[in-house]
Amino acid sequence: MRLRRVTAGIFSLALLCWYSVPQAQLNRLNVGYSAISADQLPAWVAKDAGIFEKNGLNVDLIFFTGGSTSILALVSGDVPITQVSGPGVVNSVLAGSDAAFVAAGITSLNYVLVGKPGVTKPEQLKGGSVAISRFGSATDSIARFALKKIGFTPGKDVTIVQVGSGPDRFNAALTGKVTAAVINPPSSFLAEKRGLVVLADVAKMGLVFQHTGAVTTRRFIREHTDTVQRYVRSHMEAVARIWTDKEATVKALGKYMGGGVERSILERSRDDILTEALLSKKQYPSLEGLKTVLEDIGERDPRAKTAKPEQFVDFTFIKELDQSGYIDSLYKKRN
Repeated sequence: MRLRRVTAGIFSLALLCWYSVPQAQLNRLNVGYSAISADQLPAWVAKDAGIFEKNGLNVDLIFFTGGSTSILALVSGDVPITQVSGPGVVNSVLAGSDAAFVAAGITSLNYVLVGKPGVTKPEQLKGGSVAISRFGSATDSIARFALKKIGFTPGKDVTIVQVGSGPDRFNAALTGKVTAAVINPPSSFLAEKRGLVVLADVAKMGLVFQHTGAVTTRRFIREHTDTVQRYVRSHMEAVARIWTDKEATVKALGKYMGGGVERSILERSRDDILTEALLSKKQYPSLEGLKTVLEDIGERDPRAKTAKPEQFVDFTFIKELDQSGYIDSLYKKRN
């Protein structure tokens, strides 16, 4: 017990030392993100609220359209850390990469399938098209899951098409370029306001799903352990800020959505993810959520049937922050 207290004390002291990193010593780091939605808030808030800099990181955020594109950038070394969803990570590791979640991010789904103007019933989808970001991404898995629940065979009864970001998919549905689109907040709230009808609400289906989280490679962890520690700590502080600071969160969301989104929509988008099911305070990557991802991918890739969720995670940094009491302290300070 005494050894545990001493170890926790040393770790806490090391954490405190990170506050005083001079600007000249900031580690430059490119970080990817794979969508324009509230799911990406941890990196956005960490950047805009100065959390990365406080932890000794000079971060440039780089947008990639869809998880499959983002994970390719990670594996190629263009970005050593990225925010990406479970399907992208699992597909990549099954293909031979060493990608791993180091923080959970979002661990359930708040997506809906909305129809274009005039499409108000699920049966109207037959023979039509559904917009996703990229093949192999979370939106691809979500579209397939939703279509099966409705009673359609994806790719046979309904065509799945790559369109891009959430706002791009929303606009494709709004203008009738596709029959329907898979979107989440704020885009789903904008669609509701414009009168588009929800054909399937994936959130109400209660899936545990490892969605968008912080991902790096095991090689980068070995070679740059300190940088990953700083990043995960920044991620945890950003999650706490999202939970406790409405203004900072709404400001960041409005900025990265490109402006022009009403404050009420931005506030509702933040409120939508403030549940333990979606954005947990502890931020352990979800093994149950990865099981869901593996089951879905296993229908198309037999390698997923023998894979274990533990192959896709590294709990080291979250455990250190949790066992030291640091995560709990983030919320006690603001109570």
